[in-house]
Amino acid sequence: MDLLKQTLAGIKPLDKEAMDKAAERQNQLTKPSGSLGRLEDLSIIIAGIQRRALPVLEKKAIFTFAGDHHVVFEENIASAPMEITAQQVLNFVSGGGAVNALANHCGARVVLVDMGIATPYMRPDSVKNKRVGKGAANISRGPAMSRVEAVKALEGGISSVLEELEEGLDIIGVGEMGIGNTTPASAIYSLYTGLQPSEVTGPGAGIDEETIKRKVKVIERAIEINQPEKDDAIDVLAKIGGFEIGGMAGAMIAAASKGIPVIVDGFISTSAALLAEQLNSDISSYLILSHHSAERGYGHVAGFMKQKPLLDLGLRLGEGTGAALGISLCEAAVRALREIRTFDQAGVTDVSEL
Repeated sequence: MDLLKQTLAGIKPLDKEAMDKAAERQNQLTKPSGSLGRLEDLSIIIAGIQRRALPVLEKKAIFTFAGDHHVVFEENIASAPMEITAQQVLNFVSGGGAVNALANHCGARVVLVDMGIATPYMRPDSVKNKRVGKGAANISRGPAMSRVEAVKALEGGISSVLEELEEGLDIIGVGEMGIGNTTPASAIYSLYTGLQPSEVTGPGAGIDEETIKRKVKVIERAIEINQPEKDDAIDVLAKIGGFEIGGMAGAMIAAASKGIPVIVDGFISTSAALLAEQLNSDISSYLILSHHSAERGYGHVAGFMKQKPLLDLGLRLGEGTGAALGISLCEAAVRALREIRTFDQAGVTDVSEL
């Protein structure tokens, strides 16, 4: 708990002076003011996060947190066998996953973290061991984990990021791997937005309509039985969350405490962002939603967070794939700020002053 408290205390508001200087430079670049749209806004936000007027995004990493959920198998609402989680992590280790391809595209390393994979497997040394348990418990019959385990999950995410600082981290993406984790994510969405589970629950990786109906009932039972306290994010995580959701929230907290921008992946990672915001409201400024997930209900939570995702491509994969694309846009924004010459440097007349 000490690590969690210390890290939360380290999150500060963005640096206004750095943002003002970045905005001033944007207005001096050889282009009409505002003509790069959200890229200009992104560069200014990242300047404030990194606390420097000319931010740098060279050291990039995508953190993929893995964990299982017994609820989806015990309640027959799973889209795939549980062992897929372990198999996919090994696929990521060998560089064969979608997250690997898109991480290569944006020049990011992939950091894999086992938070609670249920299926036994030969875990390589390259996969961080932050295991809290053998998958989160069935939330429709009781809490996902104990409060102690919830703190352990959060601190596992925090330490995962802190351990990578030596390798360099200018920006991180946060994603996940876990069969059935749209179920706890939907429960968290419903709790915080006040919407009915049916309004925020979709097919996940591909279940049919009948299974979706069972899934909605499972989520309704989970909230009714566990009665999570929405003003206590640790209680919410413990009662209706998951180990990898806690890990992602912890990673976001750690990055914010070190002045590192966080690109939030999709449906499940955004539920972790909701929890992180409840733990420290200042973290909101450090979180950038990468894309509008195609999963039902995502638009409601993006609105609840008062954020507009960078992209809308119909993505619903997870893993950190959307985050990788978001990192690419952030790098484009920063390179534009740094590399476009000012009117004075280029010897171009600033028509706005005529």
